[in-house]
Amino acid sequence: MGVMDLAYVCEWEKWVKSTYCPSLPLACAWSCRNLIAFTTDLRSEDQDLTHMIHILDTEHPWEVHSISSGHSEVITCLEWDQSGSRLLSADADGQIKCWNMAEHLANSWESTVCSRVDGDPIVALSWLHNGVKLALHVEKSGASSFGEKFSRVKFSPSLTLFGGKPMEGWIAVTVSGLVTVSLLKPSGQVLTSTESLCRLRGRVALADIAFTGGGNIVVAAADGSSASPVKFYKVCVSVVSEKCRIDTEILPSLFMRCTTDPNRKDRFPAITHLKFLARDMSEQVLLCASSQTSSLVECWSLRKEGLPVNNIFQQISPVVGDKQPMILKWRILSATNDLDRVSAVALPKLPISLTNTDLKVASDTQFYPGLGLALAFQDGSVHMVHRLSLQTMAAFYSSAAPRSLDEPALKRPRTTSPTVHFKAMQLSWTSLALVGIDNHGKLSMLRISPSLGLPLEPKLALQHLLFLLEYCMVTGYDWWDILLHVQPGMVQSLVERLHEEYTRQKPALQQVLSTRILAMKASLCRLSPCTVARVWDYHTKLFLMAVTSTLKSLLRPHFLNTPDKSPGDRLAEICAKVTDVAILGLHMSCPHIWHPYLQGSPLRPGHSFLRDGTSLGMLRELMVVIRIWGLLKPSCLPVYTATSDTQDSMSLLFRLLTKLWLLCCPCPLPTASEPDEGLVDECCLLPSQLLVPTLDWLPASDGLVSRLQPKQPLRLRFGRVPTLPSSASTLQLDGLARAPGQPKIDHLRRLHLGAYPTEECKACTRCGCVTMLKSPNNTTAVKQWEQRWVKNCLCGGLCAHHRTRQEEPALQMFCLGVWSTCHP
Repeated sequence: MGVMDLAYVCEWEKWVKSTYCPSLPLACAWSCRNLIAFTTDLRSEDQDLTHMIHILDTEHPWEVHSISSGHSEVITCLEWDQSGSRLLSADADGQIKCWNMAEHLANSWESTVCSRVDGDPIVALSWLHNGVKLALHVEKSGASSFGEKFSRVKFSPSLTLFGGKPMEGWIAVTVSGLVTVSLLKPSGQVLTSTESLCRLRGRVALADIAFTGGGNIVVAAADGSSASPVKFYKVCVSVVSEKCRIDTEILPSLFMRCTTDPNRKDRFPAITHLKFLARDMSEQVLLCASSQTSSLVECWSLRKEGLPVNNIFQQISPVVGDKQPMILKWRILSATNDLDRVSAVALPKLPISLTNTDLKVASDTQFYPGLGLALAFQDGSVHMVHRLSLQTMAAFYSSAAPRSLDEPALKRPRTTSPTVHFKAMQLSWTSLALVGIDNHGKLSMLRISPSLGLPLEPKLALQHLLFLLEYCMVTGYDWWDILLHVQPGMVQSLVERLHEEYTRQKPALQQVLSTRILAMKASLCRLSPCTVARVWDYHTKLFLMAVTSTLKSLLRPHFLNTPDKSPGDRLAEICAKVTDVAILGLHMSCPHIWHPYLQGSPLRPGHSFLRDGTSLGMLRELMVVIRIWGLLKPSCLPVYTATSDTQDSMSLLFRLLTKLWLLCCPCPLPTASEPDEGLVDECCLLPSQLLVPTLDWLPASDGLVSRLQPKQPLRLRFGRVPTLPSSASTLQLDGLARAPGQPKIDHLRRLHLGAYPTEECKACTRCGCVTMLKSPNNTTAVKQWEQRWVKNCLCGGLCAHHRTRQEEPALQMFCLGVWSTCHP
C-alpha cells in the first residue's frame, strides 16, 4: 500500500480578543489556479459569530486573506468557477454571493452579485457548465501529439446565448426541495428563477449536481435516511421572453444496498455523503451510510438495459436489433466493508477517460491519480480508494498507529477524547495533493503519490509527471501540486522531455504554448541546484518575447491595402536573410543577455542564449526596430557609456550579435559550429569598450515548494511570515536574484522602487515579480505594455497587493493570489 505524506500544516494564532473556530458544516474549495477557499467562524467576546471566508495560495499558505462574508447564517457551500477567479458562497439562510477579484488581485475580493431564497438553506451549489471538457487518454500518454493525449469532448453548455456562447450563472438546491437558477446577463443583470424539483416536495438533507453532454442538469437528492430512496431529477434551464425558465423531470431512483441486506438493514440509519463522481459524469454516484461509529460506502452506475418482452408479443411483432425497448437502471458497482465513521469525502477533478478501463484498472499494475478518491475518517486517517472498485490504494495516518482499512470498525479501540480529523477535504486539479481542514480549523497539505500506491520505476514515475505537466500546459492550469513530487534528480530529465514533446507539436500550437513552457521550465529548474541558474535564462526569454511582440505590434503599414504579411512578419523575414548589416539598433538590455556567456561556465546564467537562435534572432529584430525609430526620433536610441566618442556602439554590438546568431541560425549557410578565436577576443574586449552595468532579472521568490524537497513537513501559522530553511537551490541563487531585504525593482517597467516602496505594488505568488499597481505613465504605447500584465504575471502566476512591513502590525492577516502581496 502506498503512503500519503504530509507536506505542511498551517494553524491559527491564539488571539486574545477573538477565537477562530470551524464552521458547522465546514466548506472548502480548491481552484485550478491552486487557490484554496475555506470557512471558519470568528467568535467575539460577546459570543457573536462572524462567518469568514479565507482564501490562500498553496505556495504561501501563511498569507491568508480573510473576508467577512456578510452571511447571516453558517456558510454551507463554496464553489470556484472553471477559470479559478470567481467564487460562490451559499449559507443556511438561502443567500448566494458571487465573489470576484478586485483589479485581478487575489487578496482583494468583492461581492457585486447575489441571489436569495429566503429562509431556505442551500445544500448543493454549482456553476453552470460552459461546455468545455478535455479528456485525458492515459493509454495514449506515450503519443507524440497533444491532440491524441488530450481530446476535446463534445459537451453542450447548460445554457447558450445567441451564437452558441455559453451563458454564465449558477444553480443551487435548497433543503425544502427547491432548485434555483441565477443567470448573469452580459449587461450585468441577473435573471433568477426558482422551481420545485417535483410536485410532492420533501426535505432534502443531501444533494449534488452534475451535468450531461446534452446540456441538461442532473440533481441527486436524499432526505438523510438510508431507508428512503435516493432520488434523481433532470433539470433543463432556458430563457423565454427575457425570463429564466426551469423544467424538471423525475429520473430512476435507488435504494442503498445495505438497506436491503437483512444483516445490515438497521446498522447504518443515515446517509451522510452523496456525491457524483464528477461534475460532468451524472451516470456514477457515491453514497455513504453511517451510524454513530461506523460507515459503509457504495458506488453506483446508471446504465441502459434492454426491457424483456413477453413471448406473446414476440410472436406478434418480433423485436430485432435497435428496436428492443431500453430502460435506465441503477446498478451497484462496488461496496466496502464496515469502516470507521467517514467524516469527509474528496473527489478527483482530473477528467480521466475510462474507455476500456473501468473496473479493470483496479486490478492492473498501474493506477493514475484521477482514478482515486479520498475518504477521511474520524480516527484521523485518510485513505485513497479507487473511485469505481473502492479498492484501497494509499493511506495517511496522522497520529494513531497504521491500521488496515479492511479491519472491522467494531474491533478498533475507541479513544475517550475526540480525535482531530478532517471535516472538509479537496483534491487538487491533478489529484497529486490533498488539502484538509480539521475540526480545530487547522489546514493540512498532503502529497499523493502519482502511482497511487504501487511502486514505479523511475522512468515510469517520470512519465506520470510529464503527462500531467503537459495537461497543465494545454489547459493553462497551475502546476504547483505537480512540483511537490519532483525530486532534484528528476529536473534535468523532465525539462528535456518536456522540450522534446513541445517541439513535436504543430508550429501554431507551439506558438500558443511558447510562454507557458518557459514558465514551466523556470519553476522546475528552481528545484535543483544543478539547474537553478537556468531560471535566469527562462525569465529573461519570457521578458524578451513580451518586449518583441509588443514593439512589433506597434509597427504600422503606410497604406491600409498592404500585402498579406504585417510589418512585423516582413521584418522577421528580412532579418532571417540579412547577415551583414553594419549599422542597426540594440535593445537596451542586450549586453546583459549575451555578453557574459563566453566567459563563464555552462552553469552561468545566460549560457543557453549562446545556442538559442530564436532568442538571438529576436534581439536582432529589436535592434532593427529601435535603429529605425532612432532615425525618426533620436530619443528612442539607447545611451551607452563608451570609452571612445567616435565608436559606433550599436554597429559593434549588432555585428557581434550577428556572428553569434550565425552559429545557430537555421539558414543553410556554411558557418562554423563553434565561435572562432577572433569572436571570442572581441567579446572579451567589450567591457573595456562599453560600460556593461549589471541588471538583476531574476526576482526573489519566498515560496514553499523548493523547500519541501526533503519531505520534512513544515509547521506554519496563519498571518506570520515563517523563517523557512534554505534549500540547496536557493543557495545557488545567491548573487543571481535580489535578496528580500535589498531595494526592490519594478520588473515590468525596469524602475527602482527602493527597499520600502512608497507606491502601491503587487507581487506574483509564483516567481516573486514585483510591479507597481498603478501606472505612472500616460503614453498609449506604455499603457499597451502594462495592459498585458493586468490579470497575470510575466510567468503566468497570480498576483496580490503588496504591503510593506510598516503596514503589517495594523493587519491581523494578509493575502495572496494571482498578483500577490510581497514582503521586503
